[in-house]
Formats: sequence, structure tokens, C-alpha cells
Amino acid sequence: MSDAITGRRRVPSPENDPNLTYAPGTPARAELKTRLASMASETVDIPIVIGGKEIRTGATEPSVMPHKHGHVLGHFHKATADHVRQAVDAALVARKEWSSWSFEDRAAVFLRAAELLTTTWRSTIVAATMLGQSKTAYQAEIDAASELVDFWRFNVAFAQDLLSEQPSSTHAIWNQMEYRPLEGFVYAISPFNFTAIGGNLAGAPALMGNTVVWKPAGTAMLSNYYVMKLLEAAGLPPGVINFVPGNAVEISNVLLDHPDLAGIHFTGSTAVFNSMWQRVGQNLGKYRGYPRLVGETGGKDFIVVHASADPQEVAVAAVRGAFEFQGQKCSAASRMYVPKSRWNDIRDRMVAMMKDIKMGDVRDFRNFMGAVIDKKAFDKIGGYIDDAKKNAKVIQGGGYKGDEGYFIEPTLVEASDPAYRLMCEEIFGPVLSVYVYDDAKWAETLEIVDRTSPYALTGAVFARDRAAVREASSALKNAAGNFYINDKPTGAVVGQQPFGGARASGTNDKAGSKTNLVRWVSMRTIKENFAPPTDYKYPFMAEE
Repeated sequence: MSDAITGRRRVPSPENDPNLTYAPGTPARAELKTRLASMASETVDIPIVIGGKEIRTGATEPSVMPHKHGHVLGHFHKATADHVRQAVDAALVARKEWSSWSFEDRAAVFLRAAELLTTTWRSTIVAATMLGQSKTAYQAEIDAASELVDFWRFNVAFAQDLLSEQPSSTHAIWNQMEYRPLEGFVYAISPFNFTAIGGNLAGAPALMGNTVVWKPAGTAMLSNYYVMKLLEAAGLPPGVINFVPGNAVEISNVLLDHPDLAGIHFTGSTAVFNSMWQRVGQNLGKYRGYPRLVGETGGKDFIVVHASADPQEVAVAAVRGAFEFQGQKCSAASRMYVPKSRWNDIRDRMVAMMKDIKMGDVRDFRNFMGAVIDKKAFDKIGGYIDDAKKNAKVIQGGGYKGDEGYFIEPTLVEASDPAYRLMCEEIFGPVLSVYVYDDAKWAETLEIVDRTSPYALTGAVFARDRAAVREASSALKNAAGNFYINDKPTGAVVGQQPFGGARASGTNDKAGSKTNLVRWVSMRTIKENFAPPTDYKYPFMAEE
């Protein structure tokens, strides 16, 4: 072992990964097309991964293409309660070694993973996301490649900044702050809609020295499994992240009752997060400490349009913000408020774009949209559309067909009542509801926007009048954790727009920021005295 003394190393300065265009004639397009074809011909056997060992239970569920749901991409093995307990044991064993590594050594694993993802693994992760989650090449690229690369690189830089924050000292007193991993394990629960979220929910706590039990969504299993394999290829030690597919309720029943639960890193529905929070509250007497609860949940994201807005800018933002990835982004535009003076123009521009949109198999790069994720989502969204046909006005779209793939047309609904359920409830599909207001009622409309939904995730205002922008920004201060001015309410970029909302949208710990990483450490203050006192008496005690 070398006895050399190494100075504090600086990690590389992060830069956002440039999105590949996959334009015709580019090498990236050809490589991705080839990987899509080969992956579609495979049937992957996806195991549980505990302590670095692959486990196959024989009790499996299929992973299918949402746009061609008869096509099975693979089967994933489901964990039993015993496997979940084994995963906890493996995490606790791995924690002893992993937490002793220097920050730089842990960081190197994630920097290596990011480099692999930008190069030799890119087409695999992107193709898996396209096939398994029905994302177009561009939507998969900005998610599964660039955003995940950015999470891993920027988190390393944010962590370094955090560790450098130290208290003041004097010549006689040296004060230090130690950033320890949490005692126990972190439970990471990731959703289907963003591959990058899975890599970050498990990766961010691990970077800070924690070990993790990761339950990926069953409808994103293919891409999440390849993310796990990528981390292993980058040198992640066994047991640091344990990959545990299976029934969410059964897995949570074990983990939420475990005395070593140290934290929950969650993205999913508000109802599920609320139930987990309640379970943790009931179990407080069981835990060694208070678990950290970090969650990003639902949204009913808005676009509010002022009479001074540019109609074309609004129309493009609404179409992209509401219908990209079939509206299955937690940030997707779901309700819009338009002044009467602008509605006909904006409506006609949107309808023209919507009629031009192509929807189908994402392997056909001409398609702007794929299918919604599964039959449960298909039925739920279809129910909302049926309600709109009876109780509102469907301006464009409204069709849906699920015999071969779970396809739902981009749908524009005009509601006469701002309290109509499609203006208030989270749909999570390609449905945008619009309320047309009197131009003179701008201020009243802002109040409606603020009070309509229990959520507060994303929102946007469109106006060329700066006074209107200022008024909307103030009135909607608490209505969105990510607020956009003359831009669609989707597409947050790591390092540029830290993401998260409050109210019923989550704990607003801002994924892709130093704030999130603070949640995965427990700080210890260390005071060292170079000149300890030798007399118990204080000067004021001396005689006059």
C-alpha cells in the first residue's frame, strides 16, 4: 500500500450531455436502428439482483411493447418477502465497506457509468426505453441517455460542493463537518415514465455512501435492468444497489416495517406516497432513527395565457407540453386557460398541428407519439375522454384503440366550467383541457389557477406584457415548483432547472441539485481544541 499523501482531488466540471438528433444519415441513427432490431428479436430473462448475485424465482411477469403489446421483450422474476429481507441484509453488509470508501472513489464509479452511457451503452439504454416504454427516439434520448448522464455527473459535482462546506475555526479551535451516510438502507421506488429517474433515485443516495434496495416499475423493467447492468459494468460493488422487481405492496410491507429503514426515495402517485408516509408514521417506534422521506408525486400542470401572448408560441408549447410521450410526464401540460380574444387563433393552430401528428410504433421515426404504458392507463384515460364527450366539448382527437397497442389520440377538450373534473384531476395521458376566460378577468383567472388543483409541480405563463408576467409570477408563487415564462412546462434540465414541486406534488427536494443530496447524509460536527483550559475558574470570578 502506498504511503503517498494525496491532496483533495477535484472532480471534472460537469457539462450537460448534448442530445443526439438521430437525423437521417447520422451514424447514431443507424446504430440505434440496428440495436432496436436486435433487441426486438430478443426475449430477456430479467433476474433479481441481490448482493451482486442473480436470482431467478420462476414466478415471472412479461415485459411487453406498449405499442405492440402482444410482443414480449422479456420476463422478470418477482421477489418474495424472503428475497426482500435478503436484499436488506446484503445492503447492510455492503454498507460497511462502501461507506468507508472515499468520496472520490465512489464518485469514480458514477463518472465511469456516465462515460459508458455516452458511448458504448447509449444505444442499448435508449432502445430499451423506446421499446419497453414506447418513447420516440428523441424522448428516449433526452431521458435515458442525456438526463441520466447529467444526473450522475452533476450529482458528483454537487456532492463535492457540499462536502467542501465547513464551519469557521480559530487558531485554537478546529471545527469540522463530517457528512456521514444514513444508518441503515434506503428504499428507492421508481416509476415507468423516466428511465433516468430510476438511475437517480438509486444512484444519488449511493453516491453519498448509502446502500439501496431498488424496486423498479414493472412497466419499465427492461430499461431499468440495463441501467443496473451498466452500473455493475462501471464497478459498482455488489450489494450497494440491490435490484428487486416484484409486487410493490409485498415489497413495501417488508421494507417499511424494517427497523433499519433509513430513507425513502420515491417518484410515483400521491396516493401511494401518502400511504407510505402514514405507514412510516405508524412505525416510528420501530426504527433506529427517523427515516428521510423524499418524494416527487402527482401534478395537474397548467399553462395560463395572457391576451398579450403570441398565439403560435402558445400553440407549439401546448402541443409539445401536453402530447410528447403521450402526456405521461409528471410535468405535462394538462389544463390551459386562454382569453377569449386569443382562443380561436390558438385553437385553430393547435388543431392543425394535432391533425398532422403521426402516432404508432416508435421504431418508425416519423411518429411523434407512441402508446400509453399499459391497459390500466389506457382504460383510465379512455374513461376521461368518454366523460368529456358527454359533459364538455372535444375540439380535436378523442379516439382511442387498444387491440394491438394502447393508442390514444392527442385530445383537446374545451370546458365551460373551470371546476370541471378534467380541469382538476390528474389524467396522465394525452388530454389537454382548456377553459376560456373573459379578457378582463385576468386576475380572477390567476386565482382560479392557484386554487383549482391540490398539486404544485409545474406551470407556465405566456405573455409579452411584462406586467402580466410579474402579476402571474406573484399570484402563482406557490402553485408550481418549476415555473416557466413563455415556455412549455416540461423539459427540466439537470443543472439548469432543479426539479420538484410542493403541496400534493411532493417534498420539493429538487432532483438534480445539492439540496437533494443533503437528504442522504447525516452530519456530524467535530470540534478539536488545540489549547484546552487547565483551570475551571472564569475571569469574572476574580476578586475586585
